[in-house]
Amino acid sequence: MTDPIRIAIKRLPNGGGLPVPAYASAGAAGMDVVAAESLRLAPGARQAVATGFAIAIPEGYEVQVRPRSGLALKHGITCLNTPGTIDHDYRGEVKVILANLGDESFEIARGDRIAQLVPAPVQRATLDEVDELDDTDRGSGGFGSTGI
Repeated sequence: MTDPIRIAIKRLPNGGGLPVPAYASAGAAGMDVVAAESLRLAPGARQAVATGFAIAIPEGYEVQVRPRSGLALKHGITCLNTPGTIDHDYRGEVKVILANLGDESFEIARGDRIAQLVPAPVQRATLDEVDELDDTDRGSGGFGSTGI
C-alpha cells in the first residue's frame, strides 16, 4: 500500500465539536463525513448540507463525495451529482448535496454521518479535434445498445 496523501483540513465556526472525516474501519475506502446542521429532508427534496470544514487537496488529486449505502438502501437518501468532485483549488466549505428519494421525510441531526469522501488521483486530458473517429463494433449505439 502506498503512503496516504496529506490533505489539510480547517474547521470552520459551524464545525466546532464535530469529528473530522474519518475511516470507519481499516478496510474502508471512504472517510465518513458528518452534517454540521440539523434539517428535515422531505420526499423529493434536495439540500446542500454543511459539514463545518474546508480542505486543501494537493494538486493532481480530487476528493469524491459519495453516498452512504445504508442511508441509500434503508431511507432513499443519496448524494446528487454522484460522485461529486471537490477540486484541488476549492477552499470553501465542503457541502454535500443530499436528496431524499424515499417516501417519507428524513431527519438529519447535527453530527449524523451523511456521506463518504474518497481521495482520487486526477488524470487530465488534451482533446484533439478530428474530422472522423475510428470505427468500432459498437459504433454510435447508445444507451442499452449492448443489451440488458
